Amino acid sequence: MTGKNKRFPLTLSSVVDKPVSTTQGRSFSAAKVATPQTATHNAAKHGARAPNTELTQTRVTGQTPRQIESERAYPLVSDAVRKAMVDRVEKQGVKDTKVLAALEAVPRHLFMEPALASQAYIDASLPIGHHQTISQPYIVARMIEIMRDNVKGGVLDRILEIGTGCGYQAAVLSLVGKEVYSIERIKPLHELAKTNLRPLRIPNIRLHYGDGMLGLPQAAPFDGIILAAAGLEVPQALLQQMAIGGRLVAPVGARSQVLQLIERISQFEWRSTTLENCHFVPLRSGTV
Repeated sequence: MTGKNKRFPLTLSSVVDKPVSTTQGRSFSAAKVATPQTATHNAAKHGARAPNTELTQTRVTGQTPRQIESERAYPLVSDAVRKAMVDRVEKQGVKDTKVLAALEAVPRHLFMEPALASQAYIDASLPIGHHQTISQPYIVARMIEIMRDNVKGGVLDRILEIGTGCGYQAAVLSLVGKEVYSIERIKPLHELAKTNLRPLRIPNIRLHYGDGMLGLPQAAPFDGIILAAAGLEVPQALLQQMAIGGRLVAPVGARSQVLQLIERISQFEWRSTTLENCHFVPLRSGTV
């Protein structure tokens, strides 16, 4: 996806430039935080999607037209609910403030079917069709945090994502890396991700339809590689496409899965570290 002089409507600056108070280095709004349980309950009553209308930005709210329209369309998937989700992720152990800010900036509900939008900010994976899921917010943040903890002080010039899905994680990655390349093997999901990401006008994401197990050698090497599906082992092609000093984070295993971190030490040396338990859909080859 490309765009000239266009910016992500919910920039990181919108999250961090106007702090009210801070806790552990992250900015918070003074607004009362709603719980996802409250959002789910009220969305059941008021969940009908409002018609698209031309909205103007107001000084009263300080919100962009897209933010206002989004909250009218999905009444209780507001900024406060998203911030509550980020608070929970932080309490679970994610401390990287740039990752937390990115998680807070991306409207997760816009990547889901309207019927599931009221559940967008609970900490759970949810179906997106074709036997695939959108990953839970904690695991998205945790994997990106691990990938950023590199020898370059968190700088990620090029990131490769295996398994675009609905496009949500790619949007989060776009706020922590300079260039994001994402591969999806299921054609309808590739098209769905394009549809979801197009209105956000994110200029640094490149979507590809293809076999993720082969990687993207024409764009390599990558400072970070992240897999959204679990194989019995990490494909050799992906290891070869890592930059020296780069990090790859992937779920590995069949029924019992763990997060695995692989660091490329030199041209012929990699180091592997097993992290925590996880659960992902299986990694498959080919395209459908």
